Amino acid sequence: MRDFAERVAVITGAAGGFGREFAREAARLGMRLALADVDRAALHALVDELRAAGATAFAEEVDVAQDAEVARLAARTWAEYGAAHLLFNNAGVGCGGLVWENGPADWQWVLGVNLMGVAHGVRHFVPRMLAAETGGAPAHIVNTASMAGWVCPPLMGVYTVSKHAVVALSETLHHDLRLAGSRIGVTCLCPAFVPTGIADSERHRPPQAAPPTPTASMRLAQTQLARAVAAGRLSAAEVAQQTFAAIREQRFYVFTHPQALPSVRERVRAALDGEAPADPLAGRPQPGSDTGDR
Repeated sequence: MRDFAERVAVITGAAGGFGREFAREAARLGMRLALADVDRAALHALVDELRAAGATAFAEEVDVAQDAEVARLAARTWAEYGAAHLLFNNAGVGCGGLVWENGPADWQWVLGVNLMGVAHGVRHFVPRMLAAETGGAPAHIVNTASMAGWVCPPLMGVYTVSKHAVVALSETLHHDLRLAGSRIGVTCLCPAFVPTGIADSERHRPPQAAPPTPTASMRLAQTQLARAVAAGRLSAAEVAQQTFAAIREQRFYVFTHPQALPSVRERVRAALDGEAPADPLAGRPQPGSDTGDR
Protein backbone atom coordinates (compact mmCIF):
# COMPACT_ATOMS: atom_id res chain seq x y z
CA MET A 1 0.00 0.00 0.00
CA ARG A 2 1.50 3.28 -1.13
CA ASP A 3 -1.55 5.53 -1.42
CA PHE A 4 -2.95 6.30 2.05
CA ALA A 5 -5.19 9.31 1.36
CA GLU A 6 -8.86 8.63 2.13
CA ARG A 7 -8.05 5.07 3.15
CA VAL A 8 -9.19 3.77 6.57
CA ALA A 9 -6.81 2.92 9.42
CA VAL A 10 -7.94 0.98 12.50
CA ILE A 11 -5.66 1.25 15.51
CA THR A 12 -5.94 -0.54 18.85
CA GLY A 13 -4.03 0.79 21.82
CA ALA A 14 -4.40 4.16 20.11
CA ALA A 15 -4.44 6.43 23.15
CA GLY A 16 -0.70 6.44 23.78
CA GLY A 17 2.74 5.24 22.75
CA PHE A 18 3.03 3.68 19.30
CA GLY A 19 -0.73 3.75 18.75
CA ARG A 20 -0.98 7.49 19.21
CA GLU A 21 1.90 8.08 16.80
CA PHE A 22 0.43 5.66 14.25
CA ALA A 23 -2.76 7.72 14.43
CA ARG A 24 -0.96 11.03 14.01
CA GLU A 25 1.03 9.74 11.03
CA ALA A 26 -2.06 8.22 9.44
CA ALA A 27 -3.94 11.50 9.89
CA ARG A 28 -1.04 13.41 8.34
CA LEU A 29 -1.31 11.12 5.32
CA GLY A 30 -5.03 11.86 4.96
CA MET A 31 -6.42 8.61 6.30
CA ARG A 32 -9.75 8.21 8.08
CA LEU A 33 -9.33 6.74 11.53
CA ALA A 34 -11.03 4.21 13.79
CA LEU A 35 -9.26 4.49 17.13
CA ALA A 36 -9.68 2.06 20.03
CA ASP A 37 -8.34 1.92 23.58
CA VAL A 38 -9.43 1.26 27.16
CA ASP A 39 -8.23 4.71 28.30
CA ARG A 40 -11.34 6.77 27.66
CA ALA A 41 -9.94 10.20 28.52
CA ALA A 42 -6.69 9.85 26.55
CA LEU A 43 -8.52 8.29 23.59
CA HIS A 44 -11.06 11.09 23.30
CA ALA A 45 -8.34 13.71 23.77
CA LEU A 46 -6.48 12.23 20.79
CA VAL A 47 -9.61 12.19 18.63
CA ASP A 48 -10.27 15.83 19.53
CA GLU A 49 -6.66 16.70 18.62
CA LEU A 50 -6.87 14.97 15.24
CA ARG A 51 -10.28 16.38 14.38
CA ALA A 52 -9.06 19.87 15.22
CA ALA A 53 -6.30 19.32 12.65
CA GLY A 54 -8.89 18.33 10.03
CA ALA A 55 -8.84 14.53 10.30
CA THR A 56 -11.87 12.25 10.20
CA ALA A 57 -11.79 9.98 13.25
CA PHE A 58 -13.94 8.21 15.79
CA ALA A 59 -13.17 6.74 19.22
CA GLU A 60 -14.33 3.33 20.42
CA GLU A 61 -13.59 2.12 23.92
CA VAL A 62 -12.39 -1.45 23.43
CA ASP A 63 -10.75 -4.08 25.60
CA VAL A 64 -9.10 -6.16 22.89
CA ALA A 65 -9.00 -9.19 25.19
CA GLN A 66 -12.77 -9.38 24.73
CA ASP A 67 -13.75 -10.89 21.40
CA ALA A 68 -17.15 -9.20 21.35
CA GLU A 69 -15.61 -5.76 21.79
CA VAL A 70 -13.26 -6.23 18.83
CA ALA A 71 -16.23 -7.50 16.82
CA ARG A 72 -18.05 -4.28 17.74
CA LEU A 73 -15.07 -2.21 16.56
CA ALA A 74 -15.07 -3.99 13.20
CA ALA A 75 -18.82 -3.56 12.78
CA ARG A 76 -18.66 0.16 13.56
CA THR A 77 -15.71 0.67 11.22
CA TRP A 78 -17.63 -0.82 8.30
CA ALA A 79 -20.82 0.98 9.29
CA GLU A 80 -19.10 4.39 9.33
CA TYR A 81 -16.44 4.01 6.65
CA GLY A 82 -17.41 0.94 4.63
CA ALA A 83 -13.86 -0.39 4.72
CA ALA A 84 -10.67 -0.98 6.68
CA HIS A 85 -7.47 -0.81 4.66
CA LEU A 86 -4.87 -0.70 7.40
CA LEU A 87 -5.20 -2.57 10.71
CA PHE A 88 -2.80 -1.99 13.60
CA ASN A 89 -3.15 -4.75 16.21
CA ASN A 90 -1.14 -2.68 18.63
CA ALA A 91 -2.65 -2.80 22.13
CA GLY A 92 -0.21 -4.23 24.65
CA VAL A 93 0.48 -4.58 28.36
CA GLY A 94 3.24 -6.11 30.44
CA CYS A 95 4.15 -7.53 33.81
CA GLY A 96 7.33 -9.16 35.09
CA GLY A 97 8.95 -11.17 37.83
CA LEU A 98 10.27 -14.69 38.28
CA VAL A 99 8.12 -16.81 36.03
CA TRP A 100 7.02 -19.21 38.78
CA GLU A 101 5.74 -16.26 40.80
CA ASN A 102 3.35 -15.09 38.08
CA GLY A 103 -0.17 -16.27 38.81
CA PRO A 104 -3.20 -16.97 36.62
CA ALA A 105 -4.25 -13.32 36.74
CA ASP A 106 -0.94 -12.25 35.19
CA TRP A 107 -1.11 -14.83 32.42
CA GLN A 108 -4.75 -14.20 31.61
CA TRP A 109 -4.33 -10.42 31.47
CA VAL A 110 -1.13 -10.27 29.41
CA LEU A 111 -2.02 -13.08 27.02
CA GLY A 112 -5.56 -11.74 26.74
CA VAL A 113 -4.41 -8.33 25.54
CA ASN A 114 -1.12 -9.06 23.78
CA LEU A 115 -1.99 -12.32 22.05
CA MET A 116 -5.75 -12.71 21.96
CA GLY A 117 -6.16 -9.04 21.07
CA VAL A 118 -4.21 -9.73 17.88
CA ALA A 119 -6.11 -12.96 17.26
CA HIS A 120 -9.46 -11.19 17.68
CA GLY A 121 -8.35 -8.44 15.29
CA VAL A 122 -7.34 -10.99 12.68
CA ARG A 123 -10.56 -12.93 13.07
CA HIS A 124 -12.91 -9.97 12.74
CA PHE A 125 -11.08 -7.87 10.15
CA VAL A 126 -9.33 -10.26 7.77
CA PRO A 127 -12.49 -11.89 6.31
CA ARG A 128 -13.87 -8.44 5.50
CA MET A 129 -10.53 -7.38 4.03
CA LEU A 130 -10.45 -10.49 1.86
CA ALA A 131 -13.95 -9.78 0.57
CA ALA A 132 -12.98 -6.20 -0.24
CA GLU A 133 -9.80 -7.38 -1.96
CA THR A 134 -11.89 -9.13 -4.61
CA GLY A 135 -13.11 -5.67 -5.58
CA GLY A 136 -9.58 -4.30 -5.79
CA ALA A 137 -9.23 -2.73 -2.33
CA PRO A 138 -5.73 -2.98 -0.86
CA ALA A 139 -5.14 -3.94 2.76
CA HIS A 140 -2.29 -4.31 5.21
CA ILE A 141 -2.03 -5.56 8.81
CA VAL A 142 0.57 -4.49 11.36
CA ASN A 143 0.97 -6.61 14.48
CA THR A 144 3.02 -5.08 17.28
CA ALA A 145 5.36 -7.71 18.68
CA SER A 146 8.71 -6.87 20.32
CA MET A 147 12.36 -7.86 20.48
CA ALA A 148 10.96 -9.88 23.40
CA GLY A 149 9.44 -12.02 20.66
CA TRP A 150 12.95 -13.13 19.70
CA VAL A 151 14.96 -13.32 22.93
CA CYS A 152 14.11 -14.44 26.47
CA PRO A 153 15.57 -12.14 29.13
CA PRO A 154 15.01 -12.95 32.80
CA LEU A 155 12.08 -11.49 34.77
CA MET A 156 9.97 -10.97 31.61
CA GLY A 157 8.50 -14.45 31.14
CA VAL A 158 4.80 -13.70 30.71
CA TYR A 159 5.41 -10.75 28.40
CA THR A 160 8.04 -12.66 26.40
CA VAL A 161 5.74 -15.65 25.89
CA SER A 162 3.01 -13.33 24.60
CA LYS A 163 5.30 -11.60 22.13
CA HIS A 164 6.86 -14.83 20.83
CA ALA A 165 3.28 -15.89 20.11
CA VAL A 166 2.56 -12.66 18.22
CA VAL A 167 5.59 -13.26 15.99
CA ALA A 168 4.39 -16.81 15.30
CA LEU A 169 0.82 -15.65 14.63
CA SER A 170 2.06 -12.96 12.25
CA GLU A 171 4.26 -15.33 10.26
CA THR A 172 1.43 -17.86 10.03
CA LEU A 173 -0.98 -15.13 8.95
CA HIS A 174 1.39 -14.18 6.12
CA HIS A 175 1.57 -17.80 4.92
CA ASP A 176 -2.16 -18.39 5.28
CA LEU A 177 -2.97 -15.28 3.25
CA ARG A 178 -0.66 -16.39 0.46
CA LEU A 179 -2.20 -19.87 0.55
CA ALA A 180 -5.59 -18.20 0.12
CA GLY A 181 -4.29 -16.32 -2.92
CA SER A 182 -4.39 -12.95 -1.15
CA ARG A 183 -1.92 -10.08 -1.52
CA ILE A 184 -2.88 -8.50 1.81
CA GLY A 185 0.34 -7.31 3.43
CA VAL A 186 1.51 -8.20 6.93
CA THR A 187 4.15 -6.41 9.00
CA CYS A 188 5.49 -7.68 12.31
CA LEU A 189 6.81 -4.75 14.34
CA CYS A 190 9.60 -5.72 16.75
CA PRO A 191 10.84 -2.72 18.76
CA ALA A 192 13.18 -2.75 21.73
CA PHE A 193 12.86 -0.20 24.54
CA VAL A 194 11.11 3.01 23.45
CA PRO A 195 9.69 5.72 25.73
CA THR A 196 6.01 4.71 25.75
CA GLY A 197 3.48 3.95 28.47
CA ILE A 198 4.20 0.20 28.62
CA ALA A 199 5.89 0.54 32.01
CA ASP A 200 2.66 2.03 33.39
CA SER A 201 0.28 -0.51 31.89
CA GLU A 202 -0.65 -1.89 35.32
CA ARG A 203 -2.96 1.08 35.73
CA HIS A 204 -5.20 -0.45 33.07
CA ARG A 205 -5.36 -3.91 34.61
CA PRO A 206 -9.04 -4.77 35.16
CA PRO A 207 -10.13 -5.45 38.74
CA GLN A 208 -10.86 -9.11 38.03
CA ALA A 209 -7.23 -9.55 36.94
CA ALA A 210 -5.77 -7.85 40.00
CA PRO A 211 -2.62 -9.64 41.22
CA PRO A 212 -1.64 -10.44 44.80
CA THR A 213 0.91 -8.27 46.56
CA PRO A 214 3.93 -7.93 44.22
CA THR A 215 6.95 -10.04 45.09
CA ALA A 216 10.49 -8.70 45.28
CA SER A 217 11.19 -10.02 41.77
CA MET A 218 8.09 -8.30 40.40
CA ARG A 219 9.15 -5.00 41.95
CA LEU A 220 12.66 -5.42 40.52
CA ALA A 221 11.29 -6.20 37.06
CA GLN A 222 9.09 -3.10 37.17
CA THR A 223 12.02 -0.90 38.20
CA GLN A 224 14.24 -2.28 35.45
CA LEU A 225 11.53 -1.89 32.82
CA ALA A 226 10.78 1.71 33.80
CA ARG A 227 14.48 2.62 33.61
CA ALA A 228 15.01 0.88 30.27
CA VAL A 229 11.93 2.46 28.69
CA ALA A 230 12.81 5.93 29.96
CA ALA A 231 16.34 5.57 28.59
CA GLY A 232 15.20 4.63 25.08
CA ARG A 233 16.72 6.94 22.48
CA LEU A 234 14.32 6.16 19.65
CA SER A 235 10.94 7.91 19.90
CA ALA A 236 7.52 6.39 19.28
CA ALA A 237 7.07 8.88 16.42
CA GLU A 238 10.24 7.58 14.76
CA VAL A 239 9.00 4.00 15.15
CA ALA A 240 5.72 5.03 13.49
CA GLN A 241 7.65 6.47 10.55
CA GLN A 242 9.66 3.27 10.20
CA THR A 243 6.46 1.26 10.29
CA PHE A 244 4.76 3.26 7.55
CA ALA A 245 7.90 2.90 5.43
CA ALA A 246 7.64 -0.88 5.86
CA ILE A 247 3.98 -0.79 4.81
CA ARG A 248 4.88 1.08 1.62
CA GLU A 249 7.64 -1.45 0.90
CA GLN A 250 5.49 -4.49 1.79
CA ARG A 251 8.19 -5.43 4.31
CA PHE A 252 7.30 -8.08 6.87
CA TYR A 253 9.83 -7.59 9.70
CA VAL A 254 10.58 -4.23 11.29
CA PHE A 255 13.49 -4.35 13.73
CA THR A 256 13.71 -0.80 15.00
CA HIS A 257 16.86 -1.49 17.02
CA PRO A 258 19.21 -3.50 14.79
CA GLN A 259 21.89 -3.43 17.49
CA ALA A 260 19.78 -6.03 19.33
CA LEU A 261 19.93 -8.56 16.49
CA PRO A 262 23.25 -10.16 17.57
CA SER A 263 21.38 -11.52 20.61
CA VAL A 264 18.89 -13.15 18.25
CA ARG A 265 21.68 -14.69 16.19
CA GLU A 266 23.38 -15.98 19.33
CA ARG A 267 20.16 -17.55 20.54
CA VAL A 268 19.69 -19.39 17.25
CA ARG A 269 23.36 -20.42 17.13
CA ALA A 270 23.19 -21.87 20.65
CA ALA A 271 20.05 -23.81 19.76
CA LEU A 272 21.52 -25.22 16.55
CA ASP A 273 24.74 -26.15 18.35
CA GLY A 274 22.85 -27.94 21.11
CA GLU A 275 23.98 -25.53 23.82
CA ALA A 276 22.11 -24.05 26.77
CA PRO A 277 20.17 -20.88 25.93
CA ALA A 278 22.46 -17.95 25.24
CA ASP A 279 22.37 -15.02 27.65
CA PRO A 280 20.26 -12.40 25.84
CA LEU A 281 21.72 -9.61 27.98
CA ALA A 282 25.38 -10.40 27.29
CA GLY A 283 27.02 -7.36 25.79
CA ARG A 284 23.86 -5.29 25.99
CA PRO A 285 24.58 -1.54 26.40
CA GLN A 286 23.55 -0.07 29.72
CA PRO A 287 20.42 2.13 29.75
CA GLY A 288 21.27 5.64 28.71
CA SER A 289 24.44 4.70 26.85
CA ASP A 290 24.99 5.43 23.16
CA THR A 291 23.25 2.40 21.66
CA GLY A 292 23.27 3.65 18.09
CA ASP A 293 19.51 3.43 17.71
CA ARG A 294 19.20 6.73 15.90
